[in-house]
Amino acid sequence: MTPTPVTLTGQHVQLEPLAQTHAADLFAVGAETAIWDYLPRRAPGTLADMRDIIASALTEAAQGVRLPFAIVARGSGRAVGSTSYLDLAPVHRRIEIGWTWLGAPARRTPINTECKYLLLQHAFATLGCGRVQLKTDGRNLRSQAAIERLGAVKEGVLRQHMVMPDGHVRDTVMYSIVTAEWPAVKTRLQHWLKAPSAAS
Repeated sequence: MTPTPVTLTGQHVQLEPLAQTHAADLFAVGAETAIWDYLPRRAPGTLADMRDIIASALTEAAQGVRLPFAIVARGSGRAVGSTSYLDLAPVHRRIEIGWTWLGAPARRTPINTECKYLLLQHAFATLGCGRVQLKTDGRNLRSQAAIERLGAVKEGVLRQHMVMPDGHVRDTVMYSIVTAEWPAVKTRLQHWLKAPSAAS
C-alpha cells in the first residue's frame, strides 16, 4: 500500500495530480473566503498565494506525507477544487481523505459525491487500505453531516487539536470507514450517483 500519483476518472469529474498548471483555475474559484474558514490556510488573495498553497502541497507530496489532487470538472475541463490523501501509513494500511474544498459552481452537484467515491474505491480496492479516515473542524456542522451521510463512523473529538490561522484553537471531529463497512458505503454512493440528483 504505497500511494503514488494517479489520475482517477469518473463520469463527472477527473482527479488529477495537483500541479502549478491548475493554479489559475483554482484561484478563480477559490478566492471565496468562506471556503477557507475551516482549512489551515488563509484564503488566497492573489494568484501568487494560490501558487504558494500548491507549492506547499507539492512539498508535502515530495516528503511522502500527502498526495494532492486537482478536482477537474469533465464538462469544462477546468479545476474546480482540490482534495488530498493525507496521513499515508502503508504499514498500518491507513490513509486519510482531507484538505477538500470546492468552488461555489461545483457545490450541490455530483462532483463531491463522485470525488469521495473515486478516492474511497481507489483506497480500498487498489491500495488495499483497511481504514480510511476523515476529520473536520468541530464548528463545521455541514461537513460533519456530509461525512456521516456517507456512512462513516464518528470516533470522537480531538480537543484543542489545531491552532488555526486566525488563532482559533480547533477541536477536530474524527471519522473512519473500515474494510467491512466499505461495501455498504460503496453501494450508497453508487445509488446517489445514479439518482437524478447526486449532490452532496
